[in-house]
Amino acid sequence: MRATIIGVGSCVPEKIVTNDDLAKSIETSDEWIRTRTGIKERRVADDGTSTSDLAIVAAEKALKSAKLSPEDLDLIIVGTTSPDYLFPSVACLLQNKLEAKKAAAFDVSAACSGFNYALTVASSFIENGTHKNILVVGADTLTKYLNWKDRGTCILFGDGAGAVVLTASDDGSGILSNWLKAEGRLGDRLIMPGGGSRDPEQKNTRFITMDGKEVFKFAVRVLEESIYESLKAANLSVKDIDLLIPHQANDRIINHVIKKMGLPKEKVYVNLQKYGNTSAASIPLALDEAVSDGKINKGNIVVLAGFGAGLTAGANVIKWR
Repeated sequence: MRATIIGVGSCVPEKIVTNDDLAKSIETSDEWIRTRTGIKERRVADDGTSTSDLAIVAAEKALKSAKLSPEDLDLIIVGTTSPDYLFPSVACLLQNKLEAKKAAAFDVSAACSGFNYALTVASSFIENGTHKNILVVGADTLTKYLNWKDRGTCILFGDGAGAVVLTASDDGSGILSNWLKAEGRLGDRLIMPGGGSRDPEQKNTRFITMDGKEVFKFAVRVLEESIYESLKAANLSVKDIDLLIPHQANDRIINHVIKKMGLPKEKVYVNLQKYGNTSAASIPLALDEAVSDGKINKGNIVVLAGFGAGLTAGANVIKWR
């Protein structure tokens, strides 16, 4: 048995913040941001919108796409580092909102790699035969943790949610391999110091801080590694890829890696120009759009590859149903 994706869905806030909007309050320009990141605009959640509010919409769309009801779910896993509360988990909030009464629920914290990690965990449950139908969501509202005067971070992030429904299948389709990695020694290169048990009163900053150069070097290294290693585990090679969906963080990272690997741009799905870096939502949001755009067909080999705070990385190789 393999874990096969049978439904996809996504959600982004209505509010759009363009590069020109940012240029009104910080020293930057549309050209400066576009040439360094590829981002043109991003979606920003309002004060009354939390991570679970976006996640529930994406989840309902994915369930509708899968033609399943919430009662069919055995498990809900959410990848996020911006939960509504420290506890209960976003997954438990979703279980209640969906009225998925039979489903167990928990969150996975791996930042921008969160969806890759959550998908890996979900596929393991299905392959072990303990669960049949699993909802996996990647959702984040990291704009709530940005210093809007810090040009190094505020230009990068946006909010969103993406979801997939997995089911057990023996038809040859599904997740062929998973690969995960962490380099905790680099954890302080991308961190939010305030708000945790080390600093519950947020005496330090509650904003995201990042060593951009070090994260860039890590990203280009592990993005390539994750693609190669996950393909190797599936007994495939780069030439077998029909579509690569990388974490949507920076156009320069993606272009550097695919050029080095010899992967044509037409085999890479990129939508970061519209949404920026939506963290754990990045890959499932792009996956949903790729499906809607007709970029993925039955039998296609799709690779999902992410990297993020931790520092973490992960990849999943999928044969599309």
